[in-house]
Amino acid sequence: MDSTGLVPMTVRSSVPVTPRRVTVSVSVRPSRRLAGASGLTPIPFSLAVLRWPPARAWEPVEMRPHVQYPSSAFAGFRFPADVVVVAVRWYLRYGLSYRDVEELLAERGVDVDHVTISRWVQRFTPMLAEAARPCRHAVGDRWFVDETYVKVGGRWRYVYRAVDQHGQVIDVYVSRRRNTEAARRFFDHALADHARPVEVITDKAQALLAAIDDVLPDALPNTDRYSNNRVEADHGRLKARLRPMRSLKCDRTASVVIRGHAFVQNVRRGHYELGVDARCTHLRLAAASDELVDMI
Repeated sequence: MDSTGLVPMTVRSSVPVTPRRVTVSVSVRPSRRLAGASGLTPIPFSLAVLRWPPARAWEPVEMRPHVQYPSSAFAGFRFPADVVVVAVRWYLRYGLSYRDVEELLAERGVDVDHVTISRWVQRFTPMLAEAARPCRHAVGDRWFVDETYVKVGGRWRYVYRAVDQHGQVIDVYVSRRRNTEAARRFFDHALADHARPVEVITDKAQALLAAIDDVLPDALPNTDRYSNNRVEADHGRLKARLRPMRSLKCDRTASVVIRGHAFVQNVRRGHYELGVDARCTHLRLAAASDELVDMI
């Protein structure tokens, strides 16, 4: 190394016939005096072959064809789609907490945090329900409507639910208040996706009766005693699912979980053209989940 601190180099150049292109091969060897001072063993290396002069801006450049890859909602996630859908299905179907699902996955060799499972549920539950919408059966013309209550963030919330004569959950709506305006919004939301019913069976709640007269004036209201037992018994399935949970934190997450539970119940009961090739009815939900993975 000289006084400037540079490593001496040996350069061998060959000039071709065309003066515009020069191929230069450079090999650099660290001096022994530098290697001895630093205590390192000198390792000879060579630089790549250089092209001179570089390509000009006006010269044509060969472009690679653009390849369109199929997009998926699971792209960029660490775990495969099957693991994500299984975790979401277990949480919505069974009375499990997020930590219970975390433990079940850990027993099967999948290490995932319960917070991640919570984010999966909030992200993919609406996607699964939306992907299965074209496969849903038409609802019946007799609606059993009632409201129940759940605690969200330490405060009571009212859940309006409707079930047809075949046992299919028509729609779910979470409201802060129990009045005519909330009942009207529930019917408007349900009628946006389904046909108008011929008969609406409910209790003698004045808010529901006023909303029926306003939104469904041509429907027959039925308030006979014990006639609304179908939807009231169906409330028990929702309460059994929410019981293992400490509480729902906010209205948005509560709506996603409650609507996801209704979607899973409809798939189990055969109200979707999904999982029809399952070996038995107990495997219908698992087979439907496998089909939905390819649809989102």
